[in-house]
Amino acid sequence: MKKLIYGVLLLSVTYACSPKTGDNLSKEMKELAAQTPISTSIDLVNIDNDRVWVEIDPGMFSQDTVTYRIPRVVQGTYDISDFGSFTEDLVAYDYSGMEIEVNRPDENTWIIPNAQKLDKLGYYVNDTFDIENTEKPTPFSPSGTNIEDDNFVLNLHGFIGYFEELKDNSYKLAVTAPAGMKKSSALPTSSSMVLEGDSTVVDNYTAARYFDITDNPMFYGNLDIEEFQVGDIQIVLSVYSPNGVHSAAKIKETVFEMMQAQKVYLGDLNSTPRYDIYLYLSEGTETSPQGFGALEHQTSTIVVLPEQMQEPQLNQAMIDVVSHEFFHIVTPLSVHSEDVHYFDYYEPTFSKHLWMYEGVTEYFASHFQAYEDLQPKEEFYNKIQSKISSSYTMDDSMSFTVMSENVIDEPYASNYYNVYQKGALIGMCIDILMREESNGERSMLSLMKELSAKYGIDKPFEDDNLIAEITEMTYPSIGEFLRTHVEGTTPIDYSVFFDKVGLEMGVEEVQTNLFLINQQAAFINVNPETREIYFENMDLNTSLIELGVRPGDILKSINGLEASLQNIQQVIPQSFQWTPDTDISMTLERNGEEVKLQGKVGTPMYPQQNLQEVENATDEQIQLRNWWLEK
Repeated sequence: MKKLIYGVLLLSVTYACSPKTGDNLSKEMKELAAQTPISTSIDLVNIDNDRVWVEIDPGMFSQDTVTYRIPRVVQGTYDISDFGSFTEDLVAYDYSGMEIEVNRPDENTWIIPNAQKLDKLGYYVNDTFDIENTEKPTPFSPSGTNIEDDNFVLNLHGFIGYFEELKDNSYKLAVTAPAGMKKSSALPTSSSMVLEGDSTVVDNYTAARYFDITDNPMFYGNLDIEEFQVGDIQIVLSVYSPNGVHSAAKIKETVFEMMQAQKVYLGDLNSTPRYDIYLYLSEGTETSPQGFGALEHQTSTIVVLPEQMQEPQLNQAMIDVVSHEFFHIVTPLSVHSEDVHYFDYYEPTFSKHLWMYEGVTEYFASHFQAYEDLQPKEEFYNKIQSKISSSYTMDDSMSFTVMSENVIDEPYASNYYNVYQKGALIGMCIDILMREESNGERSMLSLMKELSAKYGIDKPFEDDNLIAEITEMTYPSIGEFLRTHVEGTTPIDYSVFFDKVGLEMGVEEVQTNLFLINQQAAFINVNPETREIYFENMDLNTSLIELGVRPGDILKSINGLEASLQNIQQVIPQSFQWTPDTDISMTLERNGEEVKLQGKVGTPMYPQQNLQEVENATDEQIQLRNWWLEK
């Protein structure tokens, strides 16, 4: 690595001796500077106190002052991440290698006066995974970063920033890593070079613009990688399981079946020739990521799940999570607004149509499993019912378009989760209406295909015009529904739509996990301020009641283990293996007093509404249901 740094410095000094520098820049050189790729590098070999060294060489500036930023917000998260806050000891160098002045007005911004002297920037980047269990706010785990001896999660928006003055420039990226380390990247390698006695390798990448830097994550480390074809799509599955609990080979079987069904479901919709899935399995220690889920990119996704999940639960989680992310190739990849297309990483504006980006995507991720016979219709009905129940815990009369446009501010931020609940139900209602109006010829998916053909990857729609356009492309009933229930504040009466397809609500006793009702809801929650685990103010299952738990109780310990967020994330996967005879003990805090409970897990039962088919459904109801759920 010292050889490489020395070579860069030598070239910089030579370049500084050119007569066309500083104030003497010609018009041609100014134009050339605007076209010069920004050269960047990340060093994964010389780790310093859990930090990596990053260098940015922007070429020559004609401006007196330039601004460098690292993203405050990244696409797909709808939250403040402040990735610049993980950047330390930033230094600006002139062409003689001397430090020059840099001002930092906020966590994500550096202003460099005398920019014509600027040769390059250098700084350390700390990772986010190992401090999620501290009081410092951190980004959602799948958008975060990891720096360990055997694993590097390179969400590049956490390492590389952009110059406000060079937003359209291309990028070159050099990643220096141990030669034997495996790597997986959605960004193709342009070249590789082995250095220093075959112990170090430099991988070179190119990106057409900054978006391509942020949209192409990388994994380096002790990875288990499987590659396979699904139709004309190459799938690359990269798994990091720190204790070797799960393998890419086993997970591949589930992913292959799932994505094969998705490809059939999508039909002739244009898709990516390659799709990368990065799965990071958290071992549940203090320095492990705590936020489970995934973050979509146009041709890849990063998934974070607990390593202690049993194989059946992990497989189902991969189906639910990865299928959602893959369906994002429909929207926002092919159908998106100007807010998405021209995203501002510092002061973003948000589209009104999260009901489509996240809601319809989530609907497809559930609907295709029933439509392509990956699960019984009854399981799909249960998911729909669960989403209805979850949506009712949020503001059901809040305008979805207003919420979307103001999603990082309260009271809208705390309702964001509803995009996966009510947002999916909006997609369901439109799907049923489309099939009814067209006698089964059109659907929510066919509408998205039509929008994709009209717009596509490189042509954004105007945010304010989308609902009018959809109305013109479809039926008056679709426009009325969107204006009333998406733009408007009127809650949806789901029974109207269920009646169309011969479904009705019922109530039955169902067996649950001790702590979870289903994948969408739980009997416990976390206080975001105190980080205490508490039992929700709701009816509990029979086992919790028999043990003596009451709504509002704070869980202090379970089976002698402190009830921290980290520990409970280990206990819940284990709880799926408990039998009715498993002994359990809990220490609770109730009204400021300590309460100790012990007993058997038993068989937790819970009265739950269920969506079921009407026994005497009409031929019309059955026909529409078949159009909706059968190929």
